[in-house]
Amino acid sequence: MIGVISYLVFFATMAGILAIVVLGLNLQWGYTGLFNGGVAAFFGAGAYVTMLLGGRPEPGQFGGFLAPFPVAIVGGILFAGLIAWFFGVLTLRLRHDYLAIATFGVAIALESVARNAEWLTGGAKGLRGFPRPLEATITALGGGDNFLYGLFFLALVLAVLAAVYVGLERLTRSPYGRALRAIREDEAAARSLGKNPVRLRLESFVIGSMIMGAAGGLYVAFYAYVGPQDLAPILTFQVWAMLIVGGAGNNRGAVLGAFLIWAAWTASGFALAALAPQAMQLYTGPIQYILIGSVIVGMLLWRPQGILPEQIRQQGRN
Repeated sequence: MIGVISYLVFFATMAGILAIVVLGLNLQWGYTGLFNGGVAAFFGAGAYVTMLLGGRPEPGQFGGFLAPFPVAIVGGILFAGLIAWFFGVLTLRLRHDYLAIATFGVAIALESVARNAEWLTGGAKGLRGFPRPLEATITALGGGDNFLYGLFFLALVLAVLAAVYVGLERLTRSPYGRALRAIREDEAAARSLGKNPVRLRLESFVIGSMIMGAAGGLYVAFYAYVGPQDLAPILTFQVWAMLIVGGAGNNRGAVLGAFLIWAAWTASGFALAALAPQAMQLYTGPIQYILIGSVIVGMLLWRPQGILPEQIRQQGRN
């Protein structure tokens, strides 16, 4: 029984981290109409910088400064925001498809750097050895075993998820959020009302990317490891599937989609391992990739607005 509960805690923790990433994408795409094709880049940037600042020192390896967890994760958030600002300044004045191409290119470039710059990123073997946040405090309170610490970390992830959700709800319901939606729907009309589309899109892009960087920092603290595979394009497609299924422009839908798609992803892995012939189990990963693509296409054909559509659109039809 403890084993089942431990797995559910692991599942909920990882789903909560991914839900934070989806909320960041929802601000960019769902509210502002910015197509981010490099979600993995900003997630990975936050993860690697958090590890470099807060990880343990290794011989011949840059980083390992053992910075406190809040300092390390803030560093990762700021670095993800800096990358978003730099490429946003270059591309957001152009057509939206340029942003998609640029962000996808950023993701591929960062993955290549992570795989080859061994002195900085550990190369293909990655970086490991991140100290557990507040482990000494939890142990002093009688929670020294892995199960109780897992519960604590789940509570930490859910607290961050709740804070991001509440913050975005307030932001998107404010005049600022209405300005973002106005730019998404009709940029010319928004500009005629005195709004600055380029500035607002850049702000939305940077804020969303910083949220993704925060999720990357939590991921590093949870796994105590980060490697090039964590920047693989499949993460971007997973997050997009979560947002499309849950409902773009609805923060509740973004969280719901994250939990549903992560459940489908893990369940498909178990099913393929248990039911597929042994010769096919070598192709479990590609089959899961096909599953994600099928979910995206099927949802766009069946219910493009997602399970929980944007509330403003519903009100407009009533």
